[in-house]
Amino acid sequence: QVQLVESGGGLVQTGGSLRLSCAASGRSFSGDVMGWFRQAPGKEREFVAAITWGRGRTSYAGSVKGRFTISRDNAKNTVYLQMSSLKPEDTAVYYCAARRGAALVPTGYEYWGQGTQVTVSS
Repeated sequence: QVQLVESGGGLVQTGGSLRLSCAASGRSFSGDVMGWFRQAPGKEREFVAAITWGRGRTSYAGSVKGRFTISRDNAKNTVYLQMSSLKPEDTAVYYCAARRGAALVPTGYEYWGQGTQVTVSS
């Protein structure tokens, strides 16, 4: 059974930093892509970033490029999202997701975590 478990969310002030973690288990993800998405109240879920497990290629949404960094630790089967220079508009529930294949695209994610709340106060 595939499980994706996020952690690391919380309350932070504008300009602050947080690191989210996503621990993956249940199958091998070595040829797949891991992504982070977020959903703010009253808004649709949106793509944030993605990384390939194998070569570590990355992709970012324009709104977070230069502020967020996605990385992975293959030995720990864990993906991270380092968030810096946080803004109130980054407030959302952040979800980890996995998709088969190595295409860095924001669609086709098959597995999802339960989400972790990130709140940025102004």
